[in-house]
Amino acid sequence: MRTLLASFCLAAGLFLGRSLPASPVEHDPGALPPWRVPDVATLPDDDGGRAVRYGRDLLQHTSALIGPDAKDPPLRYAIAGLECSNCHLDAGTQRYSLPLVGIAGLYPSFSARLGRVESLAERINDCMQRSMNGRPLPEGGREMSALLAYIRFLGSDQPAGTVPVGRGALPLPLPARAADPARGRRVYSSNCSGCHGPSGQGVRYAPQEARDLRRRYLFPPLWGAESYNDGAGMARNIVAAWFVHANMPRGVTFGHPVLLPEQAYDVAAFMNAQTRPAMPGLTQDYPDPWLKPADAAFAPLTGPFSSRQHAFGPWPPINAWMRANRPPMAVGQRGAGEVEAISTAPWPSR
Repeated sequence: MRTLLASFCLAAGLFLGRSLPASPVEHDPGALPPWRVPDVATLPDDDGGRAVRYGRDLLQHTSALIGPDAKDPPLRYAIAGLECSNCHLDAGTQRYSLPLVGIAGLYPSFSARLGRVESLAERINDCMQRSMNGRPLPEGGREMSALLAYIRFLGSDQPAGTVPVGRGALPLPLPARAADPARGRRVYSSNCSGCHGPSGQGVRYAPQEARDLRRRYLFPPLWGAESYNDGAGMARNIVAAWFVHANMPRGVTFGHPVLLPEQAYDVAAFMNAQTRPAMPGLTQDYPDPWLKPADAAFAPLTGPFSSRQHAFGPWPPINAWMRANRPPMAVGQRGAGEVEAISTAPWPSR
């Protein structure tokens, strides 16, 4: 059982939708380029090797090292009882499971959510404040340095200037109908509640077991006080559906999913309709409203669509309206990096 760690946390891009197929979307992993992950065990027992291994430990044992169970109270940066590896499966090494392999070379990168270019350290702290519902790590501190060292190490086998195929979560076509939380409740009961509990509370270890394993939960809570807050990427229903479809129930792979795409959207809608912590200052996200993803349902909203439609869809009409009405963006008005990010993406990712 302990090898089955169900997971949630992240960010992904939004594509314009097509009609949903009537069966699970399968992909042939053998048709993709090899997935290259370096082995931490090959590192020497020196300062560099220890930093990388500590970074991996922070991903796998977040709650015990920098979360609510940290022995030293000043190190309790995360409030949620989650581990970073609840989102970034297998310590960020699993394809299409929000992996960290190869992402170091993508930063600094323009963030639509911030409205500016951000560093990799800033992106990590974005997750700390949202997915972990906590506070930022000091950028010059041991923990941030270790996370950066581990993420850079994960990209050390990647050819220079390339992005590995398998990053993020595997996109699904957007449904023509709205996602249905009532249908999602039934999907959750049949496929998710056995691990995450009937009330989404997760399965928590007994105190001594949690100390021994350095983890708070066997299966993480999907909502409630110890889950991610409403500013996390996973709080967006399209993002959550893509992750769930490719990875849940735990043990499923993107090549052979269990859920139909429509079931993934419905269960994501049910999960995110439940109570969770609030992210302070959420209305300040996406200072350029034309870069706001269709499923970001918080104010201010752009266009003639309700917050309910932003939350549950249908999303293709929102994307179509935004594309048709978005004002032109000139390099003179915005930074060249921002224009490039906007022009090359089907829709902004975060």
